[in-house]
Amino acid sequence: MISFGADKPRRKPNLTPMIDVVFLLLVFFMLASRFGADRALPLTVTGSGGNYNGPPRLVELVADEVRLNGVVMNQDELIETLQTLTESGEDAIILRARDEADLQALVHVMDGLTAAGFSRLVLVE
Repeated sequence: MISFGADKPRRKPNLTPMIDVVFLLLVFFMLASRFGADRALPLTVTGSGGNYNGPPRLVELVADEVRLNGVVMNQDELIETLQTLTESGEDAIILRARDEADLQALVHVMDGLTAAGFSRLVLVE
């Protein structure tokens, strides 16, 4: 009979590479996921502008500034001036973002106007 030597004890599989791969996948998915909360803007899309009355109220966002009817002003002045130009919070305010205006700046202006009590914001191109 042929002898191949003494039986060696069977080795246990090494789990270190598998654990490394699992941790790498975990880190990848953690870095690829988004931790911020998404928020929907309450905009109403209509085919017609509806009834518009009163003086013009055009708020333009251009690069780093906010203009009301062509006059540059900051957020507080904008709200104060709009309160004098409107009869109630239901009056329409036209918003237009132009020439490299930041979306976050538009959302910031919309939040400020909503907090001041203006509920009818119309977004145009």
